[in-house]
Amino acid sequence: MDTSTLLHLLSGYLFCMGLLALLLQRNSIIMLMGIELMLNGINLSFVTFARDLNDLAGQLNAIFIIAIAAAESAVGLSILVHVYRNFGGIKTDQTTSLRG
Repeated sequence: MDTSTLLHLLSGYLFCMGLLALLLQRNSIIMLMGIELMLNGINLSFVTFARDLNDLAGQLNAIFIIAIAAAESAVGLSILVHVYRNFGGIKTDQTTSLRG
């Protein structure tokens, strides 16, 4: 196998592991880590396609995704701190009183 195939397989693996962490876990921090894994898998795929096609558009998209992921982490962690202060835990089952 060549390197681009291995990198695409790795990006698919990262995305699938992030999706499993997002769907199967009830801990909010693990869910945020799953989203980060999914975004990193997408970034690796973009950069690999950009390398294969000799185009910089994939690398520019990856830089924008990194910036969005940093903002998502900051907002997500601030929400988790607020939830922890109000409910005493960060499990998603404990925050049912936030509805409506």
